[in-house]
Amino acid sequence: MKPIYFDYAATTPVDDRVAEVMMRYLTRDGDFGNPASRSHMLGWLAEEAVENARNEVADLIGADSREIVWTSGATESNNLALKGVADNFAPEDCHLIIGATEHKAILDPALHLQKKGFGLTILQPDADGVISSDAVAEAIEPNTRLVSIMAANNETGVLNPVEAIGALCAQRGIWFHTDAAQAVGKIPVDVATWQPTLLSISAHKFYGPKGIGALYVRRRSDLQLKSQIHGGGHERGMRSGTLATHQIAGIGEAARLAATELNEEAMRILGLREALWAGIKDLGDLQINGGGARRTPGHLNIAFGGIDGEALMMALRNLAVSTGSACTSATVEPSFVLKAMGLSDQAAHGSLRFSLGRYTTQTDVDQAITSIREAVTALRKQTAAAS
Repeated sequence: MKPIYFDYAATTPVDDRVAEVMMRYLTRDGDFGNPASRSHMLGWLAEEAVENARNEVADLIGADSREIVWTSGATESNNLALKGVADNFAPEDCHLIIGATEHKAILDPALHLQKKGFGLTILQPDADGVISSDAVAEAIEPNTRLVSIMAANNETGVLNPVEAIGALCAQRGIWFHTDAAQAVGKIPVDVATWQPTLLSISAHKFYGPKGIGALYVRRRSDLQLKSQIHGGGHERGMRSGTLATHQIAGIGEAARLAATELNEEAMRILGLREALWAGIKDLGDLQINGGGARRTPGHLNIAFGGIDGEALMMALRNLAVSTGSACTSATVEPSFVLKAMGLSDQAAHGSLRFSLGRYTTQTDVDQAITSIREAVTALRKQTAAAS
């Protein structure tokens, strides 16, 4: 039997309604044309689907459709944002600010640029994992060109004060990028309020297909983003490549559904998350990582005292859970996110991420509570016996 899914932060299943829309653009009987083929109807219909989807994604974040650039996902969007800004400057004339708890899709490009001579400041979070606007303000240098702070952390769900950071950057004349992969479709996102210059989106985090995402690029900005992929001048010269109509139609439908159902869905998921915590917190020696900060509704990252997280995850074979980011799960090192928040190696190793979503039910939560209670009790008895 499949395990009960509690790893929605890693990826979400494609909504059946999304898959149905995608199928219209795949086979001979559908509108399978190249959106760039403007000499016949199949191309026109594909282009229409692409632009309809662009409108839906733009509407979800309060943007103009002309500000949406299609990419293969948030990793590409993040790379385009950071490198596309840096390519405007000589290394000695460009300083970047990022957070220590960013996804590797921000950290790795930033470190790559640092090796090329670009200035880089990596800000440490507070104990709850929050990067404050004050910390950003203190790190700004005369040649600071870009601040990149994620909207919601992928491991803890902790929300950074992006509205305050965006306002600060606007006041200082600095471009602001936010990786919103874990925020879009889960909490309200409004680019007018947040004031980002750039914002990254990934479809598979909100019930769309893998392999498609977008980068919001503010039109009312003096930024000339430098393309990282050349060959055809697609997406107004910012991202070349034949557009995957079926995937784009998928992210568009996923965005439409998210915009329609977000508030009700968030409240339901939050209730299930709180029920899960209420059912296990009396086990004692547990703490919610980032529990003192605002978080996305579906994230619950728990440090289980006196227990190794990998051992607990193995004991919970009927639950699909994670010890951290899906992109770093192959490593045996403790979570760098939790370490940056001040957790010890032991506490970080003893932490599990439960993430709930659209298809999580009360029955799922009840079964998870039973499994967690049994596993934690058994492992603590083993530890006590061994000592």
